[in-house]
Amino acid sequence: MYQILKKTQLSDTVFDFTVRAPLIARERKAGQFVIVQADNEFAERIPLTIADADDEAGTIRLIFAAIGASTRALSGMNEGDTIANILGPLGKPTHIENFGHAVCVGGGIGVAPLYPIVKALKAAGNRVTVIIGARTADLIILEPEMRAAADEVLIVTDDGSKGGKGVVTGPLKRLCESDTEKPDFVVTIGPAVMMKFCALTTKPFGVPTVASLNTIMIDGTGMCGGCRVSVGGKTRFVCVDGPEFDAHQVDFDNMLLRLNSFKKEEEHKCRIGISHE
Repeated sequence: MYQILKKTQLSDTVFDFTVRAPLIARERKAGQFVIVQADNEFAERIPLTIADADDEAGTIRLIFAAIGASTRALSGMNEGDTIANILGPLGKPTHIENFGHAVCVGGGIGVAPLYPIVKALKAAGNRVTVIIGARTADLIILEPEMRAAADEVLIVTDDGSKGGKGVVTGPLKRLCESDTEKPDFVVTIGPAVMMKFCALTTKPFGVPTVASLNTIMIDGTGMCGGCRVSVGGKTRFVCVDGPEFDAHQVDFDNMLLRLNSFKKEEEHKCRIGISHE
């Protein structure tokens, strides 16, 4: 019984659920995700990264943006309601070790899946710098949690309403150029175009960079092929080979083309064999 124990609205479109899922909470590791079905009647399977978990309480934390038909339906559920199915933990966990200076770059809703990685990197002895980017101050999430977990938090917004005005590659490049602050490892999670430019920023400096990819995903077991990406010229499946890959090897242009191919369909609940009309 995946009961919603707590529901918080973080912004106009972003929701934060604490859900009872003891087995998943016990087994999950940083970087892994779940597949969620809100109900049993033709519900779409939604991949959501586990933003946090409490194995003693038996709960997981799911933070998502209500931007499509299925996530909007999920956002309409309330405390006490039960989510029909949650499958996980899925995907390969983040590789965690003491790299030295780890820089974690999150954009928009990507800050949520970045949070457990930040905590795991800090627990491994790293000095952790977090860069958070958003369009406006109202869209920044988990700032208090990040400040509690990391050594330093840098914030940028497109309109300058909070932190510096600009995008995440600005502070990232400044760190890469620094003799004393240069990262030993970078992980980036957010919109595909943001991750692409983070990779382009770190590559000339030879900084190892990992991106957590947010492709279209259906079954979460590698059978449907919907999440395929090209990494180093080879086809990989995000749900089983990832979600994290060497950002310098990812073909982001191909990934962006595939993501944009299904924008219309994402506005409707996908029902196999049933018309949207």
